[in-house]
Amino acid sequence: MELGVDAPEHTGALTLPDGRTLAWSSWGDPGGTPVLLCPGAATGRSLGFGTHLLAGLGVHLVSADRPGLGGSDPAPGRTAADFAADARALADHLGIGRPAVVGNSQGAPFALACAATGAARALALVSPADEIAHPALADLLDPGARALRDAVAADPEHAGRDLAALGPDGMWDLVTAHAPDRDAAVYRTPVFEAAYRRALAEGFAGDGAGYARDTVLASGRWDPAPERVAVPTDVWYGELDTFHSPDRAGLLARRVPGARRHLLPGEGGSLLWTRAGDVLRTLLARP
Repeated sequence: MELGVDAPEHTGALTLPDGRTLAWSSWGDPGGTPVLLCPGAATGRSLGFGTHLLAGLGVHLVSADRPGLGGSDPAPGRTAADFAADARALADHLGIGRPAVVGNSQGAPFALACAATGAARALALVSPADEIAHPALADLLDPGARALRDAVAADPEHAGRDLAALGPDGMWDLVTAHAPDRDAAVYRTPVFEAAYRRALAEGFAGDGAGYARDTVLASGRWDPAPERVAVPTDVWYGELDTFHSPDRAGLLARRVPGARRHLLPGEGGSLLWTRAGDVLRTLLARP
């Protein structure tokens, strides 16, 4: 199976106006349609998707380490909207205008922030994490998600310290322990496992505080809210995925004005790689 996880073709580091470094990677056609990837939990910028398809589709795929992950400097107290500002600075630096944005897993609230603040022209949420602090999901959460929501609400700093201690091996175990067969077949593919583990090592570079801050933000109320998104949006979810959303992103899709939800039978949480072509072609067709 071709999963499109080739190593980046180009890497760089941008010095932001406040002096921080923002590390980025890219693949595909530099003159093609720009697509910015907001990666999932604790994964650095080296893990792309659909890289074997990009040249044929005319796509320029870019990914960046959020603050405190990989090669990007930390930004204590940052918000999702702060990352959207970083994304705009990166787009200006690369000369790609307003890219389409893909948010995978825990990258979802950051991709939504890009869309809600004018940094994106279109949005694809692929196996997105859900806003577990939203009241409408309270009765649907499993015990683990409920405990995380409550810990973040009670003491975000203490919760962040606990999260930072997970480490790359702990994250690998968390993701793979209860994966459905469809996902396990992807994650255990040698080329994917090597690329994913490399990206996790990047994501936990330093003290893991970047991942912790991401998770604290994703586990509380989202700001900006999905209702503020005003760009064409597609939400992709696998029927077998019970990890990212208690209702398979049904509520999340309804909260984004005009969003289209694609609920795919026989698929799990690895959609970004197993259905990369569908995601990219649909995104390219958006006005």
